[in-house]
Amino acid sequence: MAKDEKVRLGGMALANGVLVHGPTSWACAVRTDDGDVKVVARRKRVIGSKLKSPLLRGPARLAEAFAFLPEVKRALPEAQLPFFRGRVLTSMLGSAVVLNIVRRTRLSDTAKELLSAMMSFAPAVLSLREGAVAAYHGAEHITIGSYEHGEKRNREHERCGTHLVGPLFATATAGNVLAARVPLRFRPAARAAAAVGALAASTEVFAWMQRNPEHLLARALARPGHEFQHRVATAEPTRAQLEVAEAALNACLGLEQS
Repeated sequence: MAKDEKVRLGGMALANGVLVHGPTSWACAVRTDDGDVKVVARRKRVIGSKLKSPLLRGPARLAEAFAFLPEVKRALPEAQLPFFRGRVLTSMLGSAVVLNIVRRTRLSDTAKELLSAMMSFAPAVLSLREGAVAAYHGAEHITIGSYEHGEKRNREHERCGTHLVGPLFATATAGNVLAARVPLRFRPAARAAAAVGALAASTEVFAWMQRNPEHLLARALARPGHEFQHRVATAEPTRAQLEVAEAALNACLGLEQS
């Protein structure tokens, strides 16, 4: 790889650090309780980007992004993954209970699925507002964006997963409305197919938005995600938090460029 060629990176904010991953590697940096920065970097074992099928590549890339999290926790026990924190797990359980109640009501299928879709996003929103996650999310965006563009960037990033919320909300609701009309014995399979289809469609829309950032429709679709990042999902990081994000970025690039 040429030294001036930019590596396509993704990331995840932790409650005490930042995870950065590239096409073949990941690196995680955390601020420990005693104030030190601890970094671990590894090669990926699962690479979903090799799949080219439009139906499978979106779900495969999402699976890739989560497949190495158990390894992160083993290699770096200090890492505080947002979805494994007590309040978030409680929220996930509560959302599941409410979803089950909603689907047993006499509301229309469309109303049920709209409410269900909104409830399903509650744990994700809570995870972003838990502790310092929002600030580390901002640090992740600033660090990766500045590397990609070669200049200091703001905390909102054009490839953040929050841009998937709108398309995923719409496609998941439509798919589940259709699945609700399937005979009862086939309904679990129909819901599973709808979930995969919604994820696949949303990631394809997201990819199109990245290829056509100046298109009027792409800008309209990106606006809700940008506002969500600005108002909810990120916060201005401190210099110490940016230091952690930069450590993760440099460790990941070290493996990708080796």
